[in-house]
Amino acid sequence: MSTKRQIIQIQERLPLAKGIPLSIQHTFAMFSASVLVPYILGISPSIALLMNGIGTLIFIFVTKGGAPAYLGSSFAFISPALIVINTPGLGYQYALGGFIVTGLLMCLVAGIIKMVGTKWIDAILPPAAMGPVVALIGLELAGSAAQTAGLLDENMQMAQNIDPKVLLVFLVTLLLAIFGGVLYRGFASAIAILISIVVGYVLALVLGLVDFSSIGSAHIFELPAFQGPKFNMQAILIIVPATLVVVSEHIGHQVVTSEVVGKDLLKDPGLHRSMFADGFSTALSGCFGSCPTTTYGENIGVMAITKVYSVWVIGGAALFSIALSFIGKASALIQTIPGPVMGGVSFLLYGMIGASGIRLMVDSKIDYSKARNLALTSVVFVVGLSGIAINLGQVQLKGMSLAAVVGMLLGLIMHILDKNHLTNEYEDADIIESEGIASETRTFTK
Repeated sequence: MSTKRQIIQIQERLPLAKGIPLSIQHTFAMFSASVLVPYILGISPSIALLMNGIGTLIFIFVTKGGAPAYLGSSFAFISPALIVINTPGLGYQYALGGFIVTGLLMCLVAGIIKMVGTKWIDAILPPAAMGPVVALIGLELAGSAAQTAGLLDENMQMAQNIDPKVLLVFLVTLLLAIFGGVLYRGFASAIAILISIVVGYVLALVLGLVDFSSIGSAHIFELPAFQGPKFNMQAILIIVPATLVVVSEHIGHQVVTSEVVGKDLLKDPGLHRSMFADGFSTALSGCFGSCPTTTYGENIGVMAITKVYSVWVIGGAALFSIALSFIGKASALIQTIPGPVMGGVSFLLYGMIGASGIRLMVDSKIDYSKARNLALTSVVFVVGLSGIAINLGQVQLKGMSLAAVVGMLLGLIMHILDKNHLTNEYEDADIIESEGIASETRTFTK
C-alpha cells in the first residue's frame, strides 16, 4: 500500500500522457455544476463552457501561473438573475449588464486590496473564524451532493423509495474514489477520481441508468450562443448585492486552496491578482452572454485528493472546456453521466474541502482555552449550518457567505477589544512604573 503520494507542484509540467487524463478529470469534476447554472437561467451551456475556459486561462495569466484555480459558473447569481429575467420590460440581457458591473466592482476591490494589503484579513478573520468559514464551503454543499446522487429530494428531504440501482452506483463510485486514492499505486492514484467516474458510468450503463436521448439532438459542431448586454439601473441594483457573496466566497476559496497546496496564495501571487482575475472574467462573461464565474470547490477537492496542483493541468481542463463548447455531441455525452456517479464523487470532494478547514484550525494551533477563540468558531459554525438567511434586496446571505460576514464582524470587534485591552495594560504598567520611580525618589529625598 502506498503511504505517501508524490506532490506535483503549482508550476510543474507533466508529460502529455499524464497531463491529459488529469485535465479531463478536472473537466468532469466541474462539468455538471457549471452546466447546471446556464440551464437554470435558460441560456446555452456552450457559452458558459467557453467563457469558463477563457476565464480560467485569464486567471492563470493574471496570477502569473502562481495560483491553481478553475473558474466555473457561479451559483450566487441565480436568484437575482431569475428575478431580472422575469421582470416585465427586462430580461437576461439586462442581467448581463449587472454581471459586468459586479465584475468591475470585484476589480475595484482588488485595487483596494493592492493598496492596503491583506493584513486586515488576519485581523477580521483570524484562524478561529477563518477555519470554520473554509470548512463550511464544503459542509454546506453536502446536501447538494446527496441531492445530485438522488438520496434527497428537491426539498432536501430523504427521498422516498430510493432505487437500489441508484444506491449501488452511488456507493461503488464513492468507495472507488475513497479507496482508490489509498490503494492505487503510481499514476493511477492521481486519477482516482477519473477512474471512479468511468467505472461508475459503466456500471450505470449496465444497469440502464444512462439516458442517451440528448446526444441524438445535439450537433457535432455548433457555435456558442453569444448575446450582448443591456444596462438598466433596476437590474443592476438587483444583481450587485451578490458581489458581497462572491467576494467572501473568493477569499474563502483562496484560503482553502492555500491550505491544500501549502502556500499562502493571499501573498503570492496575491489576493489582489486572483480577485482581479475573477472579477475580470465575470465582467467578460457578461459582455458575451454567459453567466458570472467563480473559483470552483469541486476542483479544489480534486487537488486535495490527488496532490496535483499544476496550473498546466488546470489550463488543460480550460482548453477541454473551450473545445467542448464547440462540439455539441461531446458536451451532450458528458451530460449523460448520471447523478449517482457525480453525487458519489462530490461526496468525497466536498468532504475534503470541509476537512481542509479543520486542518487550517489544527495547523494554526488555535488556543481554545481562550473564550474569544471558542466563541468565534462556535458562532461561525452555528450561523453557517443553522439555515438562517438575511435578505439584501433580492439577494440572500446564508450559509458560508453569512457566516463569513458574521465572522468578519465578530473578528473586527475582538480585534478592537484586544487592542484596547493591550493599551490599557500598557497604560497601567506605565502608571505602576512611574509611581514606583516617584516612590523611590521620595524615599531617597528623605
